Amino acid sequence: MLRQLTRPLINNPYKFSRMEQAFSALSTSATAKAPEMIKVERVGAKKSVALITLNRPKALNALCKQLMAELATSLKELDNDSQVGCIILTGSQRAFAAGADIKEMVDKKFPEVFGGSFLEEWNAVSSTRKPIIAAVNGFALGGGNELAMMCDIIYAGDKAIFGQPEVNIGTIPGAGGTQRWSRFGNKSMAMEVCLTGNKISAQEAKEAGIVSKIFPADKLVEEAIKTGEKISEQSPLIVQMVKEAVNAAYETTLKQGLQEERRLFHATFATNDRKEGMTAFAEKRPPNWTST
Repeated sequence: MLRQLTRPLINNPYKFSRMEQAFSALSTSATAKAPEMIKVERVGAKKSVALITLNRPKALNALCKQLMAELATSLKELDNDSQVGCIILTGSQRAFAAGADIKEMVDKKFPEVFGGSFLEEWNAVSSTRKPIIAAVNGFALGGGNELAMMCDIIYAGDKAIFGQPEVNIGTIPGAGGTQRWSRFGNKSMAMEVCLTGNKISAQEAKEAGIVSKIFPADKLVEEAIKTGEKISEQSPLIVQMVKEAVNAAYETTLKQGLQEERRLFHATFATNDRKEGMTAFAEKRPPNWTST
């Protein structure tokens, strides 16, 4: 019986090869280690939004090396998942992330951190091509605040607390705190927050330009998902261009940023989605995006 079942595969190397690949994929999936410090879910009516929840409750989601490695791996996978149009990053109602894990840093020395490119893996957040929404409840301090600012949109719960307290422990922000506060908010606020270690409320963060919207804590993730679904309805290709263009405003001069925007605008005319979008608008029907 077994010989009869396997004879067609042996006689057809292509089918046999495909079968081997399928078994290999199943084996890899089964043995891959699931993340321990984050939770990843597909949410929304069409499951087009990925929700990543930081999950170190006893440590107030302190950002240790393992957590950040798991986050980087998941972001890479989601960035390559064509079914996901937007990513939401959140924590608990008590803490988004209370900072980097000080216990991991206390005994480190200069040659180790400088020569070993310490915190380099954090760049995975800002280099993700798909939009990321930070849904911040509770504490977002130090590295936690820097992690939120690496995201593209920050929504805050009404009790959220932001700050850069590194100066209180004899160091400075090392993952963008001094730079992004200055660019997204203003120099005066950046100096005050980083020089004093003082914390600010969600409302103060919104007034400073760090946060775009504030919601009741228990509605925060729900509202972020709604925005994520709206983004996911757009052409993935064009969304990526929008993100690239807006980021250019913070990374270049105005002249260079305008040139980058115009270049990307012209590039949309080489896409099928630009043609489809304008045609659908004229015909008063929903567009059928192909991301081409």
